[in-house]
Amino acid sequence: MSQPTHTQPLVHAVNVTKAFHGTEVLKGIDMDVAKGEVVVLLGPSGSGKTTFLRCINQLETIDGGRIWVDGKLMGFDDRGGTLHHLTDKAVAAQRRDIGMVFQRFNLFPHMTALDNIMEAPIQVNGEKRSDARQRGLALLEQVGLKDKPDAYPAQLSGGQQQRVAIARALAMQPKLMLFDEPTSALDPELVGDVLKVMRDLAKGGMTMIVVTHEMGFAREVADRVVFMDGGVVVEQGPPSEVISNPQHDRTRSFLRRMRQEEEH
Repeated sequence: MSQPTHTQPLVHAVNVTKAFHGTEVLKGIDMDVAKGEVVVLLGPSGSGKTTFLRCINQLETIDGGRIWVDGKLMGFDDRGGTLHHLTDKAVAAQRRDIGMVFQRFNLFPHMTALDNIMEAPIQVNGEKRSDARQRGLALLEQVGLKDKPDAYPAQLSGGQQQRVAIARALAMQPKLMLFDEPTSALDPELVGDVLKVMRDLAKGGMTMIVVTHEMGFAREVADRVVFMDGGVVVEQGPPSEVISNPQHDRTRSFLRRMRQEEEH
């Protein structure tokens, strides 16, 4: 299998498989994501969307296939066609290039918003505190929380905490941002502020893979929508095609259910 060249996509996944306790969750996923592209993964619970994100970021180790990010084979060293697991340290170094935002915000409760953002650049990248602080303040402004550097997570709403979590991921200056249902744990009125930050990131050219049920966001921001079900890619294409004119029965029934939920 040839190593991707620089003309290749930022994310290049080939025949990725993953099983948990004998149940195959990913059944040979092929996916390319170009630099600056926003890809939205849609699909019912259990379709493998979150597992695929976690495999890209190496929070899960793939069972088969290969994933490259920016030309680097993730998690393994290819020695003459034989794959050898990278050390934990080497995996952590690869992971620095990938920002991930989860459903739950996972902020350090004993640290202020600003300290949460500064922590990784200082501890992991060895940045000077003054530089990390300056960028942390700029990131808080970018996510609309300029006035909250000294607030602790418990003093912030869920939407504000999630925006701090996005700023924290951006503090490592990642090449790729992964979002795993970033608004699903939020009260409906707080969703808009988080989606606005994500829209702005997309406009700024950030490469993003987003698992979400927010159809409006998918229609408006995604360059491509990928519908997954049962561990496979069922169909993909521009939102105007996949959401407005799906070709596959499974996609149609999923979107019908989503519309009914939206109406309720």
